Amino acid sequence: MNKLTVQALQWTGTALKVLDQRQLPDTCRYDEYHDAAGVAEAIATMRVRGAPAIGIAAGYGVVLSANQHYAASAEDWRQQVIADIEVLAKSRPTAVNLFTALDLMAAALAQTDADPATLLACAEKIHTDDIAANYKMGELGADVLAGAKGILTHCNTGALATGGYGTALGVIRSVYGRQPLPIYADETRPWLQGARLTVWELAQDGIPATLLADSAAAWLMKSGVVDWVIVGADRIAANGDTANKIGTYSLAVLAKQHGVKFMVVAPMTTIDWAIESGAQIAIEQRHQNELLPACYLTEGSLVSAWNPVFDVTPAELISAIVTERGVILNPSEQGMRSLK
Repeated sequence: MNKLTVQALQWTGTALKVLDQRQLPDTCRYDEYHDAAGVAEAIATMRVRGAPAIGIAAGYGVVLSANQHYAASAEDWRQQVIADIEVLAKSRPTAVNLFTALDLMAAALAQTDADPATLLACAEKIHTDDIAANYKMGELGADVLAGAKGILTHCNTGALATGGYGTALGVIRSVYGRQPLPIYADETRPWLQGARLTVWELAQDGIPATLLADSAAAWLMKSGVVDWVIVGADRIAANGDTANKIGTYSLAVLAKQHGVKFMVVAPMTTIDWAIESGAQIAIEQRHQNELLPACYLTEGSLVSAWNPVFDVTPAELISAIVTERGVILNPSEQGMRSLK
């Protein structure tokens, strides 16, 4: 099995190639970006998505900024890169990996001998560290899942959402390699990341998967064919509360009702130690035109839409949080601090 068959991001040396995930699975098309503003737009418009991949893309966006401004102005290129970092930081508000990556890039920029090569080394390290973390999480999560009979996953948490291999989908890859078992994926409305991305990505690696409507999850659990729900995360609070794609919270509630265990898989960079609980996580609201038919998008329309992109799952509904540094079982009881 080629574990890196799918690549969301490709660095060419002078540009960042981004797989436009909005076009999948019908069209596999890479867009090429040569400046930070373009990368910020790719993140904001969800050409690239998934918390780790967003952070990696932003890192390369800073490199592109340095390449552009260093050659043009030896005197104030740092100030111009700092301005571009601020533009990148505004592209998505919830995924903490974005800000973690930008903080690392800003620290590299602040070095007295910083130049584009210094920043490139930092961005490449963010990328390679994420891939290494994914493989480690895959093995740790597979250890926890020994003997599982079926898995349900939500959104897309694979190579498309990370540097490669995946978080929750990386665990699925690893456990399936040890013991083939049924894999189910929610459609994940409204952007259908499960239908367009997850089952497509699994198929690229020869792993069969069954797609279901989000609203069928409760009945699937009641049937007894799955005993684990596995998801990724965009931000994890210090107490284990987890923000992830909208619909994750409802899956956790359903899992509790049906005796199904619930696993969150995310790298350490996704943990925001600065916030104590999920109540402090900013939830991105996207435009109502992503939900409403065009006939309702008229002046004076009586129909509107509420379109949060994420929700927060309380730690008490989570059976295990898997990071590259270790596994926390029952995080509401064990706490997260042992990972620090």
